Amino acid sequence: MTDINYSTADVTPPITKSVPLGIQHVLAMFASNVTPAIIIASVAGLAGADKVYMIQMAMVFAGIATLLQTIGFGPVGARLPIMQGTSFAFVPIMIPIAKTAGIGAVFGATVIGGIFHLLLGTVIGRIRNLLPPLVTGLVILTIGLALIPVGIKYAAGGVPLMGKEAFGSFQHWGLALVVIIVTLAIKFYVRGFASTAAVLLGLIAGYIVAAVFGMVDFGRVAGAAWFALPQPLKFGFDVNAAAVIGMCLMAIVSAIETVGDISGITKGGAGREATDREISGGTMADGLGTAVAGLFGGLPNTSFSQNVGLIAMTGVMSRHVVTIGAVFLVIAGVIPKVGAVIAAMPIAVLGGGVIMMFGMVASAGLNMLADVQMTRRNMMILALSLSLGLGLQSVPGALQHLPETLEMLLKTGLLPVAIIAIVLNAITPENDS
Repeated sequence: MTDINYSTADVTPPITKSVPLGIQHVLAMFASNVTPAIIIASVAGLAGADKVYMIQMAMVFAGIATLLQTIGFGPVGARLPIMQGTSFAFVPIMIPIAKTAGIGAVFGATVIGGIFHLLLGTVIGRIRNLLPPLVTGLVILTIGLALIPVGIKYAAGGVPLMGKEAFGSFQHWGLALVVIIVTLAIKFYVRGFASTAAVLLGLIAGYIVAAVFGMVDFGRVAGAAWFALPQPLKFGFDVNAAAVIGMCLMAIVSAIETVGDISGITKGGAGREATDREISGGTMADGLGTAVAGLFGGLPNTSFSQNVGLIAMTGVMSRHVVTIGAVFLVIAGVIPKVGAVIAAMPIAVLGGGVIMMFGMVASAGLNMLADVQMTRRNMMILALSLSLGLGLQSVPGALQHLPETLEMLLKTGLLPVAIIAIVLNAITPENDS
């Protein structure tokens, strides 16, 4: 497949090559796409059919948002091979919202934040200079660092509800290590198709080991339906000021990430710069996909960077290939049995996968910062942003005397990093002397 060279978005490979290439795009993003839904469902105390439903919506609306990108809808959509998926960037914001304001506030903020994100697409070109690699790299690094403790908790067996003795037992860590070892082995020693889905294959290996040792309950899989459609406002729609502000601020960061992905696709796949219409339409598709998803119990969507790399690797720029992948996601999402199989995965297996995924998010941030010249000015911005952001997240009690809305925003850690980095980058002189 790597000898194909379709360098324009409108060229369609033969069906014998389009289908496997489309499935490859799904495999590359599948684990990362459903993981945020599992995390937020667990934090919100959702289980059984409700958790399965959230996993279903992660698949359905990743597919729908991808179709908005590849096929387009009026001015919405870049008409490029952009794979959309549930965004990790919003998870550090959604966790405290789900804990303190409830799951309805998460979806209310998702819809409003999505509309803001849609409007942002009309002016995205004018604010790009506010978010250089120093700022975006810092934010992405913080997302990874803020989420790594979640991975450790899951690898140890989730929250210690079953008692301190079971939490952190070798039984749990053993499953997590199976996932990590298999993922690394496939990533470094296997080439081609399998290497792009290393994390997914690692999760499958951990799942199989857990099933062999009787650690998987398939009871809900048998009881799950074969077909079910999305339900509007299934988890309610609450408007919480802190939640809305947090989602809108993160939408700005997500929009800049999408601009980078669009530029990466056109540069790596077609050897040209992205047009203003592609950047605007791609950002608007992010927002519309997110707003519609929130109405039906789906979480915020964004472009997936790993699929940008896949396009560069295969040399196939065709948007029709990614459209096929999107259709597969939608079909899988309306079959509850698929969601039930994913929901039955032991939390420690997921923990091994998310340790890898969150670590890769942090690595992506470091990679962006590697292109930044580390002058004294930039080092001070980095130092203060990380110190205050991660420090406030680690010691949330330090904010207990602030108003509730402000406290919720600051203890995420992510928003302080973003705000401090943006402000300092804008007001401090670039010349150290």
